[in-house]
Amino acid sequence: MEITGRITADAKITTLTDERQVTNFTIVTNDRYTTKAGEKREVNTFIKCAYWVSPKVAEYLTKNSIVTVYGRIGLDVYKSSEGEAKGSLTFHVNDIKFIAKAAKGAAVEAATATTQAVPTPETVDDLPF
Repeated sequence: MEITGRITADAKITTLTDERQVTNFTIVTNDRYTTKAGEKREVNTFIKCAYWVSPKVAEYLTKNSIVTVYGRIGLDVYKSSEGEAKGSLTFHVNDIKFIAKAAKGAAVEAATATTQAVPTPETVDDLPF
């Protein structure tokens, strides 16, 4: 399975009791459509991701970067402190492809689906037209 989305926050590395490390991060995907009535709608889906291969990748998984992740969906089932059965989905990532790095100093909302970096005064020289 493959999913492309924008990273919502810098990745975090978690060390387990058996010294294994996992890199956790969340991506958001955006879907836009128009209803039959002509109303424009946007649906944002947040996906928790776990990458077990190498914790070194965490420094590159920064907020607002766009990535394509490859892997499988896993179900985490547990009992709450009240004894209720709970569950959540996690995307277990096998491979990551970096599409776009977050622009330095650019204020970009996590739910924005644009793939172009926002130009800053430092990056804009003289325009050719």
